[in-house]
Amino acid sequence: MPAVTADTLTLPRLDAPEPTETERRVIGVATAPGGFEGEGFPVRRAFAGVSAQALDPFIHMDQMGEVEYQPGEARGTDWHPHRGFETVTYIMDGRFQHQDSHGGGGMITDGATQWMTAGSGVLHIETPPAELVDSGGLFHGIQLWVNLPAVDKFLTPKYQNLEGGHVTLVSSADAGALVRIIAGEIGGHAGPGSTYTPITMSHTTIQPGHSVSLPWREDFNGLVYVLAGRGSVGTEGAAVHKGQLAVTGAGQRLTITADESQDSHEPTLEVLVLGGQPIREPVVQYGPFVMNTREEIQQAMHDFQSGRFGNVPADGLRPYHGR
Repeated sequence: MPAVTADTLTLPRLDAPEPTETERRVIGVATAPGGFEGEGFPVRRAFAGVSAQALDPFIHMDQMGEVEYQPGEARGTDWHPHRGFETVTYIMDGRFQHQDSHGGGGMITDGATQWMTAGSGVLHIETPPAELVDSGGLFHGIQLWVNLPAVDKFLTPKYQNLEGGHVTLVSSADAGALVRIIAGEIGGHAGPGSTYTPITMSHTTIQPGHSVSLPWREDFNGLVYVLAGRGSVGTEGAAVHKGQLAVTGAGQRLTITADESQDSHEPTLEVLVLGGQPIREPVVQYGPFVMNTREEIQQAMHDFQSGRFGNVPADGLRPYHGR
């Protein structure tokens, strides 16, 4: 990890903070518990124990792996429905196949991101390809759920394939950190993802002993999830390590620092930094449906059972369990 790298000395650099800019302070740190998803692949529940108000507009996030599969072990999910939000799948190591009932699909690998707007309703599958199941290998990714406001919950489903080479790369002011902007904007640099709910999503690698100061929209929340390594968030230095989420308060800058000493197998601090404009609407979630009222959840279940989310293609993907 990660798949997309670059020489930070050759990249555009973020501006150093101005003395008048305010720093975001950490208001809480949560540790993600482990669990299993789909057919049984291991995940960390990144948002567990964090209030919905602090997460808004984000609903759910799993860190998938990091795991070294033995031959025959890799698992994914079978066909299942979604309505009312967007799913974002970011793969750093390994490969995942996606297909949905509205024609979207492809292989997600090498730092690529699959962005699916479920909107009014879609069926989809995410599963490792046969060759990964047979051979085994490293797998590591993120799946994020981004809520849609009531006015957009019945949008026509949409699919975006963002290859690793599409992300916008910038470096910190001292070139000690590499920032991959997947969606939104940081310091005037915009990522390729097109979002209905205004958000910023980035993956940053910070060298030991270095810091990155990210200019951050004041109307966005600010979340820092540690994918690997150890460090601190905020100028006050709230300690964080792999599998922890830091929630920040108001401010114009978000500062993240890598510890001087890192483990040999995780030599850098790797963080996913998220922010979005809170929707501030009621949220009722039932499994793969995220709506505003209980009645809308009941309607979603009825529509799914009635076949209104589309059909699994006759030649559609199926989970592969090995030779």
